[in-house]
Amino acid sequence: MAANTGFYDLYRHGSLGLTLTDALDELIGDESIAPQLAMKVLTQFDRVVAETLQEKVKQRLTFKGSLDTYRFCDEVWTFLIRNVTFKMDGNQGSVVADKVKIVSCSAKRNDDK
Repeated sequence: MAANTGFYDLYRHGSLGLTLTDALDELIGDESIAPQLAMKVLTQFDRVVAETLQEKVKQRLTFKGSLDTYRFCDEVWTFLIRNVTFKMDGNQGSVVADKVKIVSCSAKRNDDK
């Protein structure tokens, strides 16, 4: 989780977040920006991605697969599912994956006031 931001840092681990982090690391290494500015950029990224997904994504889907592992730690559920089939609303077809990891966090953080 992101510290004291009210948003989770889950999206930093996706391809866009990793690319942003790499670019910021390079800028810090070149002394083009301060590490504090990089942290502000990452915090803004966490906020914007979470808010945009909440406001803009309206599509629903269902999935079916074999639950391999699940855990609940620090108010975060993690599910590892094998042989998963995702079906989108509106008969847009389906997507099949060998293995999927789903991380589920509460929409409201405990430190949100």
